[in-house]
Amino acid sequence: MAPINIIYTSIEGNTRAFIKRLSAYAEQQHALNEDNPLITSKEISDQTIPEDEKEPFFAFVPTYLTGGNGIDSGFTEIMTNALGEYIESGDNAKYCVGVVGSGNRNFNEQYCLTARKYAKQFNAPFLADYELRGTSRDAEHIYAILRDRWNEVHA
Repeated sequence: MAPINIIYTSIEGNTRAFIKRLSAYAEQQHALNEDNPLITSKEISDQTIPEDEKEPFFAFVPTYLTGGNGIDSGFTEIMTNALGEYIESGDNAKYCVGVVGSGNRNFNEQYCLTARKYAKQFNAPFLADYELRGTSRDAEHIYAILRDRWNEVHA
């Protein structure tokens, strides 16, 4: 089975830590049953030169916002712009098959707002969310969602 492809950005290391946890869980599941796909990941930063994606991928999007409340007074996305620009580059958006968001639940309506914006902008389903670095249970739950979606797009 083809590995699950993930692109992400990680400013404070939370998303990177979660991707490592998720990848380790995928390796355990693959060892139990080779039909369970492994994960490949690519971190996007301001220094990343956009490439033309050729395979479907999931975008993992943390939320960093400034201003507003996310409902009626707007907001400004900060620090994740490189990921959005990467997805916008060339035909990459058509390969985005799902978005997973993270953030801090203390931010109420702004929790995962950037990921929801990306899902709408790139016409991809918002699949799941987790808080900050996530938990082992989050990794198990999100892996199952990704695996099922992956099987749909590779059917």
